[in-house]
Amino acid sequence: MAKILVVEDEAHIARVMSMWLTRHGYEIVEATNGRMALDLLDREEVDLIISDMNMPILDGLRLAMAVRNDRGLRMPFLLVTARCDQRALMAQLEPLSVKICPKPFVPSRLVTAIEEMLAEAAVEESAS
Repeated sequence: MAKILVVEDEAHIARVMSMWLTRHGYEIVEATNGRMALDLLDREEVDLIISDMNMPILDGLRLAMAVRNDRGLRMPFLLVTARCDQRALMAQLEPLSVKICPKPFVPSRLVTAIEEMLAEAAVEESAS
């Protein structure tokens, strides 16, 4: 069973994500901001990160940069955002290998995206 870190400052959105992912057999750990997520990553290994873009203390983009550049972690990373400038954001995220999921999200599509990302990661890991 894969362990997923959900980083979301809005409790009801985190609850919906966690509920759907738990129903699909994933183990969930939660953080309410990017700083808390980084602290959690010091203590626990996760297989995938889902993060909101706009959060207090450390937003999703800066979290992705810290995970990839500062810590060198390569697990799949999905950034959930309501930003209108998603093309510009995708250009910033491409070198970080971070995917975007638009808000509002459809829970079943979120689960499908996660399944695909985890499958891709498994193929990449077995190839190396």
